[in-house]
Amino acid sequence: MFKKILIANRGEIACRVIKTARKMGIATVAVYSDSDRNALHVKMADEAVHIGPPPAAQSYIVIDRIMDAIRQTGAEAVHPGYGFLSENRKFAEALEAEGVVFIGPPSGAIEQMGDKITSKKLAQAAGVSTVPGHMGLIADADEAAAISAGIGYPVMIKASAGGGGKGMRIAWNDDEAREGFESSKSEAASSFGDDRIFIEKFVTQPRHIEIQVLADQHGNAVYLHERECSIQRRNQKVIEEAPSPFLDEAKRAAMGTQAVALAKAVGYTSAGTVEFIVDGDRNFYFLEMNTRLQVEHPVTELITGVDLVEQMIRVAAGEPLPFAQSDLKITGWAMESRLYAEDPYRGFLPSIGRLTRYRPPAEVSAGPMRAQGKWLAQGTPSGEAAVRNDTGVFEGGEISMFYDPMIAKLCTWAPTRGAAIEAMRVALDTFEVEGIGHNLPFLSAVMDHPKFASGDITTAFIAEEYPDGFQGATLPEEELRRLAVAAAAMHRVAEIRRARISGRLSNHERHVGQDWVVFAGGREFACRVVPDREGADVQVDGLSLRVESDWRPGQTLAQLEVDGRPLVLKVDKIAAGLRLRSRGADLRVHVRRPRAAELARLMPEKLPPDTSRFLLCPMPGLIVKINVAAGDEVQEGQALATVEAMKMENILRAERKGVVKFVTAAPGESLKVDEIIMEFE
Repeated sequence: MFKKILIANRGEIACRVIKTARKMGIATVAVYSDSDRNALHVKMADEAVHIGPPPAAQSYIVIDRIMDAIRQTGAEAVHPGYGFLSENRKFAEALEAEGVVFIGPPSGAIEQMGDKITSKKLAQAAGVSTVPGHMGLIADADEAAAISAGIGYPVMIKASAGGGGKGMRIAWNDDEAREGFESSKSEAASSFGDDRIFIEKFVTQPRHIEIQVLADQHGNAVYLHERECSIQRRNQKVIEEAPSPFLDEAKRAAMGTQAVALAKAVGYTSAGTVEFIVDGDRNFYFLEMNTRLQVEHPVTELITGVDLVEQMIRVAAGEPLPFAQSDLKITGWAMESRLYAEDPYRGFLPSIGRLTRYRPPAEVSAGPMRAQGKWLAQGTPSGEAAVRNDTGVFEGGEISMFYDPMIAKLCTWAPTRGAAIEAMRVALDTFEVEGIGHNLPFLSAVMDHPKFASGDITTAFIAEEYPDGFQGATLPEEELRRLAVAAAAMHRVAEIRRARISGRLSNHERHVGQDWVVFAGGREFACRVVPDREGADVQVDGLSLRVESDWRPGQTLAQLEVDGRPLVLKVDKIAAGLRLRSRGADLRVHVRRPRAAELARLMPEKLPPDTSRFLLCPMPGLIVKINVAAGDEVQEGQALATVEAMKMENILRAERKGVVKFVTAAPGESLKVDEIIMEFE
């Protein structure tokens, strides 16, 4: 077994690999750029080597810099994580030439499967069902439009060397095919150093279901069942689960058998994932093979008990797999929610800054390791529920604009899908993040969505259910009433504390009343709070609701019981009330005395400033392209500028017809949020 390995990656996956290496008694080496000097993976590793400036193209994907770090530290093997150099054949060959073990598949398998064009041809030859498409190289945007029309719209335009949703666009007509080709080509060049593009038929009502495979150097290969990854935005996965609520045993076995056959056909070793698109009739088609560890691997670990990182290391060291296909059973259900540094209220645009508060829910192992074999992951759940959080950040740390916006993966496990969803709801409610925009409210809203709860989902779920973007969840009447009652009880506790302030004038004691009017979610609730030692009884709408809590003013997380059921709230003080966040809803709740409430109804509403004449930069980012000039007339939907942030290009379009008065930004400039790009007449 190796004595020391280097992790050629950063963030949560580097931390994840370090945890398993530490469990196995293997020393670790981290690499870091200037902006990652104080990153969590650097703090966790036994050694760390600086490899260059913040842009990945000048640090994390420069093979020579990684090789220098290996020579400096004497690492015997390298785990590439995912992204960056994980599917780079030249990197694997450079390690082989240096006598260093690559903890991944052979370079030949990377070359064949990592290239989406070649992999489709090999899949067809191996008898794997594939999607119709154009596998050849495409010269320009006009040819892309012609090919797309020939296949039949809609089509998917993809980077051949892509992954993680980068370099992917759906086109529904010739214009979108031309524009998508150019954007995908540009993204692919900057993210992967390879701008080749291919086009395939886009399957309607699709589900994205993938099979995890694992193969050793002795001819053994197995599949570890499937993951459902249909909840996606911009072709990037947001929520994953295992197993899929859509597959039956026969279809699961058929897909698994094909995935293993493909792995064997290319002499694959290590962990890998064969991705399929599945239509409403359970017909499945090969999409691609990811020759690396997947972001969503924890859900597979939770239902099988297999530590995939440990098995990758053992396979790379020449050990055979310690189990056969018949040993790999599905136990329970697992969910994964990806926490992204992006603002769901601003079209999910990337957000950067300092994490002024970062408090994940406590990790919980629901029971001891199941006694099925030494290959099982430590802490594999067997009881009621489990919580796991894979992260690469810490409170006070910086979220950089140079890397992927995912900062954590929150996972839950339970015996059933419904129980796993409920465990995720509670975990999301208790996850505290401040200082940046983040998608926790959106994740909570999805967990409460009836279609998701039923398992009736496709890859179009987010686009169909949130066509105008996410504006926050709307709580049902009963939940809004419970929240208002909790707010009244909490506000009264805060008022009592303020009434006891020292330094008062004699005979000027302040009395706190029982009657309050709560404005929440567009509704008004008249509440009477009758406290006792354990909590309070609150009368509202002719009902009496019991509130119990040990919350104290200043605490940012409140865990209460209202009407005998738990209610978790994130709490911030505002004027005359509280900002409360729960289950995807973000509410400014005002609690006033009856007379103050009467007067508040007469106050005029403050209107936001008019910014309709300006195109504002919606995120911190780099101006890549300006499509218009002063004096140009623009039409609704016309592309005006392109901004790059966190490895994604975002095209900004005109919201209505107009004339450009002047342009204030230029390509190459870095702008802050809401900086002016151009003004209209």
